[in-house]
Amino acid sequence: MMMGGGGFHGVWRSGDRAQRPTQITRAMLVRAASYFRPYLHEIAVVLLTVGVVSVIGLAPPLLIRALVDQAIPQRDTTLLLLLVAGMVAAPLVSGLIGVVQSYLNTRIAQRVMFDLRNDLYQHVQSLSLRFFTSVKTGEIMSRLNNDVSGVSRVVGDTLTSIVMWVFQLVSTVVLMVSLDWRLALLSLAIVPALLAPTRRVGARRFEIQHESQRRQAELTAIMQETLNISGYVLMKAFGRERFERDRFGGKNAELMDVQIRANMLGRWFRMALQVFESLGPAIIFLVGGLLVIQGQMTLGTVIAFVALLGRLYGPISQLANVHIEIMGSMALFERIFDYLDTVPDIKDAPSARTLPAPGRGAVAFRNVGFEYTPGRKALSEVNFEIEPGQLVALVGPSGAGKTTITYLIPRFYDVSEGRLELDGHDVRDLTLDSLREQIGMVTQETYLFNASLLENLRYARTDATLEEIAEACRVARLDDVIAQMPDGYETVVGERGYRLSGGEKQRLAIARVLLKDPRILILDEATSSLDSQTEAQIQEALAPLTRGRTTLAIAHRLSTVLAADKLLVLDGGQLVETGTHPELLARGGLYAELYEIQFKPQLSGAQLPVENGHELATATPRGSDDRRTWYRQEAR
Repeated sequence: MMMGGGGFHGVWRSGDRAQRPTQITRAMLVRAASYFRPYLHEIAVVLLTVGVVSVIGLAPPLLIRALVDQAIPQRDTTLLLLLVAGMVAAPLVSGLIGVVQSYLNTRIAQRVMFDLRNDLYQHVQSLSLRFFTSVKTGEIMSRLNNDVSGVSRVVGDTLTSIVMWVFQLVSTVVLMVSLDWRLALLSLAIVPALLAPTRRVGARRFEIQHESQRRQAELTAIMQETLNISGYVLMKAFGRERFERDRFGGKNAELMDVQIRANMLGRWFRMALQVFESLGPAIIFLVGGLLVIQGQMTLGTVIAFVALLGRLYGPISQLANVHIEIMGSMALFERIFDYLDTVPDIKDAPSARTLPAPGRGAVAFRNVGFEYTPGRKALSEVNFEIEPGQLVALVGPSGAGKTTITYLIPRFYDVSEGRLELDGHDVRDLTLDSLREQIGMVTQETYLFNASLLENLRYARTDATLEEIAEACRVARLDDVIAQMPDGYETVVGERGYRLSGGEKQRLAIARVLLKDPRILILDEATSSLDSQTEAQIQEALAPLTRGRTTLAIAHRLSTVLAADKLLVLDGGQLVETGTHPELLARGGLYAELYEIQFKPQLSGAQLPVENGHELATATPRGSDDRRTWYRQEAR
């Protein structure tokens, strides 16, 4: 499908963000945190369970101290049994509460991911065609799948763990100070050395995570392009399997390299943390042992302190690692927010009004100019009017701007200059929903979902009854085809409808538009690539579709030219001729040249009447419906 001049040069580039320095800002953190706001009550319950588990976790060291200092020296069997029972009960109760905490935490995380993915999908839906011609589908899929899933790991585990470790750290320090302030200060003295490298390692993790997601998006794009049916057929037809394997292998190797660096990042740092975690107990045993020997401390207190060191250094070590993980997750949030911050260039105006349904179907272009990219005119000063119910054919060489005109009417793009009016209203003053509700499109390439015939038909109207669907299929000459299928309407059409022939897909597209029942119909010549017999069948199916509707058709076939009430001849983005087939032939301009080259050979030797030296279609009746009937008879 032609895009006019430069249709694939959008204003958005998926690589722009990758080329800019990134940093975590307070605004980004606040924005990420806003997704948790609807679940504050559940979060409060999670925090309560975390606090309870942290307090219960203090019991074992105290029980050990009592066992060493009291139960065993005093030979108190009852106390010994109670202390041992407490050692068993504490982790049991903590574990049960942890199950509840884990469930709530997972539920919150999945809800946040649900909201985030919905917001992202909905926003991407709102972006214009310009965005989708600038970004690879695989890149979009990667942000919706890989990036959001990556964030879920942090949301599901890390955030709750942070709170748990902070509770555990604070409660442990309080208990340590209460047991012996000297050993507490000694235990805390090495903490600054543990935390020193975290900022630099975290910043590097942020960069590598960003690069990893970008590489993964590139790999997803290659898979999406080559493993769908169209890409597969193209690859096989040109024997490019080795090229695609090499291309995939190269990107896969780049991703592997980045992920190795991501996994190895901070390994020396984590090794140092483990050394410090081993050094702490040794120092406590040394100093505490001396104090015990001097009679200034009990052995149970020293043992309790060593047990508490795991609750001190463990959270500090984990919090240091979490800082690195959060830096990586912020890179994912940034990529997601990058899409969410892309402003739709096609949207409802604040004062947009609803177009009454059904409308009249009058279309007017008034001095319309359009640019896909600044400085490159795709359309310039285009003026024409289409009366309700008329069939108008767009004619012109490739790249003349025909498809661009059909994209402007439903506001896939907005005009750069002038006005485009529907029933006297500037389309920019109408709501997009009410505008597009009045417009139906049948294109050269019919897109079908890998679903049943019924589901594909009901995509036009989800509330369509089986009787309405059957009638639409009968009118579109699709009923006989469906009757021969083993599963009837439940027959699955396959990826992009590959289980159907070209003619069957086109008739399904026509039936689908009939169900929508639009006032304006846009045809990007649905028969241009079909054989003569199938074309005649499609033309018969199109006749009831166009009857009584304003129809704008891109003409690749003589059938459309002869049936049209008016021809609009485009060249280089300008409207150069307007008139009927006989009038334009008589002028001897661009249309006459196109007719000789493109349309006349389609007659296959048939003769048209001649007047003033020009072949004319004056043998056709003047009424548009009669003219279409005449052509169908001639096509047979």
